[in-house]
Amino acid sequence: MSTPGIPPTGFPGLDQYRASRIAMFTDDYGQLARYRDANAALAAPTAGENRVVFFGDSITDIWKLADYFPGKPYVNRGIGGQTTPQMLVRFRQDVIDLHPKVVVILAGTNDIAGNTGPIRNEDIESDLASMADLARANGIRVVFSSLLPVHNYTERSKDFFAQRPPARIQQLNDWLKQYCVKNKIAYLDYLTAMVDDKGLLKKDLADDGLHPNDAGYKIMVPLAEAAIAKAIK
Repeated sequence: MSTPGIPPTGFPGLDQYRASRIAMFTDDYGQLARYRDANAALAAPTAGENRVVFFGDSITDIWKLADYFPGKPYVNRGIGGQTTPQMLVRFRQDVIDLHPKVVVILAGTNDIAGNTGPIRNEDIESDLASMADLARANGIRVVFSSLLPVHNYTERSKDFFAQRPPARIQQLNDWLKQYCVKNKIAYLDYLTAMVDDKGLLKKDLADDGLHPNDAGYKIMVPLAEAAIAKAIK
């Protein structure tokens, strides 16, 4: 059942999710409150510190960086469910003002799903390009992560998969790769290492078809480290 004023998407779970977030949409669209106190408490980077902000949605949000990158000055600024227009709203507060050397951006899967409404690929691309422009204008190096593939191999995964057509994920990744080459930005290719012979996320890397499990994150760690090293270099 859809909520008055919110057009149904055809996915009851997504309709329910969007309805549950009306207060956020109207009161704090970018969810600036989420990290405001943590940002205020975060000391400035020390001399020679290669601070990295991981910026994204739930795939970043649930990634326990201290466990997977022990001893590294890596800061998690992921927020579950977010889309690129929301991330753009908080980019200054949650990235620029933290003065990282590098930002690792992983975004776009929730745009495709329509979490904040229908959006064209061109508009997702514009949002990502705007983040890169803002970062570079402030001396922050950019790593753009490919969107992760999805799978529909489990009951839990079927809705997530239906909302995220693999062809659209591929289109965005093709654009990202070209953008990175053209703008001399490090491209972090998670997809190639995580995709199976059907073009879907390998079944054993995500229980719900979307969010990596421990095995998934363990594949992502060295790829992220290599891309960060490349960006710093």
